[in-house]
Amino acid sequence: MDPSIGIAPEKQTLKFIMNDFKVKILSYGKSFAMIGAVFSAIECGIESHRGKSDWKNGTLAGGITGGMIGLRAGVKAGIVGAAGFAAFSTVIDHYMRSRF
Repeated sequence: MDPSIGIAPEKQTLKFIMNDFKVKILSYGKSFAMIGAVFSAIECGIESHRGKSDWKNGTLAGGITGGMIGLRAGVKAGIVGAAGFAAFSTVIDHYMRSRF
């Protein structure tokens, strides 16, 4: 199912596919957990510094986190990552505060 499988055995078995699936799930899970931890730590720091709990904390934390992730690919990618992650964080924060 994964197009990135390079050299595979002549006959792919269910065991081979499930093992590859498990490795990818663990890798994606670790990446998601790391991004979530960085975002949460930054948001907590911003909230402690500002002394307020509002939507700006998530937006700023999203911008910083997205910028850090994007900077690995260059300055332009860092700016786009910061803007995208900040916008996403703002939308999610607005949705969570209005719904619950």
